[in-house]
Amino acid sequence: MIPSPQTLRRAALVVGSATILLVAYAGPASADIPDGWSNPPSVNVIRFLLVFVGIPLLITLGIVAAVYLPGVVRGESVAPAGVRADDQWFGGRRDAAELEAASRSGRDRAVVEDEDHDTGGAGGSW
Repeated sequence: MIPSPQTLRRAALVVGSATILLVAYAGPASADIPDGWSNPPSVNVIRFLLVFVGIPLLITLGIVAAVYLPGVVRGESVAPAGVRADDQWFGGRRDAAELEAASRSGRDRAVVEDEDHDTGGAGGSW
């Protein structure tokens, strides 16, 4: 499809306006430093490293300490591949293992199998 002359004029107007604005805004950037401004001394390399490397490093170490130290104090594993139980329930009851053991010891196996079929919900068997 060939664009209409009106569309071409609008595109040329937009591109031309953008070009003129860019050139107009770039003009002051090519100016010299004013006469009244001072010429600051150069920055020492050690001071540069302290400010731009040392301070971010200290902040990072502070955040890492705030995250890991409470776990280390409690004796938890902070390794990325720490050992975890297969049946761990995050946010669950702390006495869940005791409750499960108590419910198993108080019931007969045959009754439990019959109850599984009556409870509904998702399930499957081979």
